[in-house]
Amino acid sequence: MTVRHRLIRRPPAAVWAVLADGSRYGEWVVGPDSSRPADGDWPQIGASLEYTIRLGPWAGSGKTVVRDMDPPNRIELEAESGRLGTARISIEVRPWGENSLIIVDEHPLRGLGGQLHNPAFDFLLQLRNRRMLSRLADVVEQTSRPPAEHR
Repeated sequence: MTVRHRLIRRPPAAVWAVLADGSRYGEWVVGPDSSRPADGDWPQIGASLEYTIRLGPWAGSGKTVVRDMDPPNRIELEAESGRLGTARISIEVRPWGENSLIIVDEHPLRGLGGQLHNPAFDFLLQLRNRRMLSRLADVVEQTSRPPAEHR
């Protein structure tokens, strides 16, 4: 299990606006080359996005399903990556003054990822999630206005 956090210098509503916009998924999630709506109305429970992952000449597909949510505080996703298995990703958005503290908790659930889960795997997830939180912060901070006192 990996847990990472990041302060984003925008209020929770601004963070949630990005998390709730399925068309922006590929802008902040590390891995997908492209994404598209699959089922339901993102981010409603049961809604999903399909995506393509490219690593050099290799391309694979995956799907992310919303398993639970409490707007604008939390969204829980299950990422399905074919033979690699599935992972649970919980993204919590906490008010932190005028800003937001984002906490990502990710761990493999089923399949090869769950079977091979070990400290080295967690280390790689830590790197991935650090990059993902950095990208999320960039997207949120570039697309929303700062609180009035900071302008």
